[in-house]
Amino acid sequence: MWSVVDIVRDNWLLLLIGQYPHGPLGGIAATLILSVFGILLAFPVSVALALARLSPWRVLRWPVTGLVYATRGIPLLMIILWTYFLLPVLTGHTVSGFTTMLCTLVLYEGCYLSEVVRAGIEALPKGQSEAAKSLGHGYYGRMRYIILPQALFNMLPSMLSQFISTIQDTTLGYVINVQELTFAANQVNNQLLTQPFQVFFILAITYFVVCFTLTQATHWLERRVAARRRGIPAAVPVTPAADGLPLPTGEELP
Repeated sequence: MWSVVDIVRDNWLLLLIGQYPHGPLGGIAATLILSVFGILLAFPVSVALALARLSPWRVLRWPVTGLVYATRGIPLLMIILWTYFLLPVLTGHTVSGFTTMLCTLVLYEGCYLSEVVRAGIEALPKGQSEAAKSLGHGYYGRMRYIILPQALFNMLPSMLSQFISTIQDTTLGYVINVQELTFAANQVNNQLLTQPFQVFFILAITYFVVCFTLTQATHWLERRVAARRRGIPAAVPVTPAADGLPLPTGEELP
């Protein structure tokens, strides 16, 4: 137990920010930055893919469906390696491991989130789309003004859950030398050599604390969304009656 405390005391800065400012930013900071930017950039990609999959045009629907199925059916590690070797060929320049991992996460999480978005859209009552169509809205008009605002609100808990998965997925960046938390923990282990169990126990506990905190936030958000779906009002205002006396709470004037 004391050896774990000593390791944290002596190496907390390396685990927190890596070698920064004398080297690239790493540790927990790099993991969170990579996860946040990955999910933020993947979100518009996921919406575009979901809309393409639900569109009435086969020229959009079929290629996107193939892309989503292929990406979801291939291990993330394989996509990371492909991206790592393909990006320099396409750009003609050396691409850093951080940029490679970010591009991979945008593609991978975008495809997974697109299924969440598609499911949220299809879960809405069909009458929503039919009513918008009767008002003269086209496909993208219906999606932009009627369907997506409702679907995205209902999908907030699922999106936060996907963000937690993204944090866990960043550990695979270690294979291409992305200096995230797992890479920093391995540096500590290489320095100590004799305490691998304690080092990776600290790593596991750190991931657990971060992911458990976000999971609890997800549960709280799910309760809020469920309450909004049931139409539970925050407060009912008092309405003055005709004789000047207030009506009881929740009662309406005839």
